[in-house]
Amino acid sequence: MSVFRSEKNPIIKPEDITPSRPDFKVVGVFNCAVTRFNDEILLLMRVAEKPINDNKDLEIIPLLDLNTGVLSLKGFDRNDSSINFSDPRFLGTTSEWYLTSISHLRIARSKNGIDFEIDKKPAMFPENIYERYGIEDPRITYIDGKYYINYSAVSDLTGITIYLASTTDFVRFTRHGVIFLPDNKNGAIFPEKINGKYYALNRPSPLYGSRDIWISESSDLICWGNHKKLMGARKEYWDEAGIGAGAVPFKIKEGWLEIYHGSSKSFRYCLGAALLDVDEPWKIISRSEEPLMEPEMDYELKGFFENVVFSCGVLYEENKVKIYYGAADTSIAYAEINLDDILDRLK
Repeated sequence: MSVFRSEKNPIIKPEDITPSRPDFKVVGVFNCAVTRFNDEILLLMRVAEKPINDNKDLEIIPLLDLNTGVLSLKGFDRNDSSINFSDPRFLGTTSEWYLTSISHLRIARSKNGIDFEIDKKPAMFPENIYERYGIEDPRITYIDGKYYINYSAVSDLTGITIYLASTTDFVRFTRHGVIFLPDNKNGAIFPEKINGKYYALNRPSPLYGSRDIWISESSDLICWGNHKKLMGARKEYWDEAGIGAGAVPFKIKEGWLEIYHGSSKSFRYCLGAALLDVDEPWKIISRSEEPLMEPEMDYELKGFFENVVFSCGVLYEENKVKIYYGAADTSIAYAEINLDDILDRLK
């Protein structure tokens, strides 16, 4: 598989982002949605922040105070053996789990798709009970003049849900509420109706069983049902531990092409592809047995969470699949793959 990575990778790094407040630092900018808007390529990026903290014996985590609507801080003793600090993304007490950072969504704009101007302030910030731990991993679907944004809303009170918002100008955003029950994430809405119905991919996280991609249908983008398991993790494959939708599916003459992510038991995240039937998207025509992309470069192998390539957004243009992806949960990088090369992998 011939994958072209930009020589400017990573194209957006944490140090390129202005923190949302002066006592915070940006620890990651990754997992962005992408669309074309007003003759520009627009990224809606996940920006993860933590409080500035020089005390090595204390872990300070941010969370939204529902009474005041601002972020509050909570400290944990790193010498307390009852607290689990093994994963840099989380910490766990005997009764609760917390995220070590909080994420919001930020906009970046570019004429050439590589060099971006980044907004100084968040586009969307956590603001309700469903978003107490942050908002993450957006996807953008353009339908009938409106841009629909679904993202993961994370809270200790409600779990992880898929939340829907919309905009026409990327200045004002309307929240429409939770569209999938917890725990669910990795939502990706198809960009047009199929036989009178909208469809969306999603990834429930069951207590029993594997983490697989499901497909659901709707008449109005708000109420979703007729849920079906689309495809599952595969034992002894690169995606054996779990899979999830990546980018919004896009239509080619052969069907709907979905770029998805999969993880191994060692938490190595790669990208694969699946081709879905154009009229019955719950039917899989073919699926890549080997990854399209896997962590290889230093910026993909080392970072906040290592050994990760993870995409929430692609552009299909000029027979190329242009992939904007999160590298090691730290930065945003860019890659291109010729469509013909992907289809060869799907034969």
